[in-house]
Amino acid sequence: MSIATSSDLFDHRSLAEAPRELHQPVTRADRIYRAVTTGAAFTSLIVMGLIALFLIIQAIPAFRVAGWKFFTEFEWRPDDVPVKFGIGSMLYGTVVISFIGLIIAVPISIGTALFVNEYAPRRLQRGLITLIDLLAAVPSLIFGLWGLYYLQPRMVGVAEFLSNNFGFIPIFKTNEIYSSSLFIAGVVVALMIIPIIASISRAVLSEVPRSYCEAALALGGTRSGVVSTVLLPHSKSGLVGASMLGLGRALGETIAIALILSFDYTVSPRILQPGGANIAGTIALRFGEALETGKSALAAAGLTLFALTLLVNLFARTIVNRSK
Repeated sequence: MSIATSSDLFDHRSLAEAPRELHQPVTRADRIYRAVTTGAAFTSLIVMGLIALFLIIQAIPAFRVAGWKFFTEFEWRPDDVPVKFGIGSMLYGTVVISFIGLIIAVPISIGTALFVNEYAPRRLQRGLITLIDLLAAVPSLIFGLWGLYYLQPRMVGVAEFLSNNFGFIPIFKTNEIYSSSLFIAGVVVALMIIPIIASISRAVLSEVPRSYCEAALALGGTRSGVVSTVLLPHSKSGLVGASMLGLGRALGETIAIALILSFDYTVSPRILQPGGANIAGTIALRFGEALETGKSALAAAGLTLFALTLLVNLFARTIVNRSK
């Protein structure tokens, strides 16, 4: 008779406790679904690559003429003699408009997200979420027309107040004309990106475990204390990512800016006076009348905006993924 040793018992016990591998059969429907989703993903990448390739090919003649001065030159005369063009003034206007939009939009968006998640009655939450998502889908042309005919006349008083009371600050110095300015364009852009930032911020705030909030309340914390010490610190990376995604939308805004802004290619720190330009608006306004060199220059400007927007969105996506 054989006697089982302790090592034999240990081996049998190890085999009994070892996890078993589950093999699920891959059906035909699974293979089709995987192929369709993979194809859709690669199609998006291919389209992006083809757009970039087209812009590069079209922009090569302009880069050959202007060289690196294309990024620092402020004048825009690609079809005149002598040829002189660059996107320095347009880059400045694009950044200023986007910055004004973010300063206005971020606090309002985060406040809206907090109200919807934490303070709004339950019966109103679903309707408010739907309304925010619908506002994000409103075409920019509607915002541009509304900003041109309704908002701009009413913003003149605000611009005049800033000039009269804060004129000692260089950016608020101006003459008596307050319309068609970078400031009003930035306000319109802010209203356009508020729904985007608010929607993403609301989703990020909703990911905070409710047990953290309930624990803070159980320890005697107030609702405002929970917001400032639990919700906002826990969601900081996601809120920054939402703001960056809104910035990506602001950088590429076209029609609304083209309708409101009085385009000239000068750089001035005074944001309340008429004038200024951005890249997307210049492409929309100048493409129809541009000659060969002008079209190549506009393609180069579009390539610059494409790369800038892509970098901003990739940075935002990285921050959002880290927040998870």
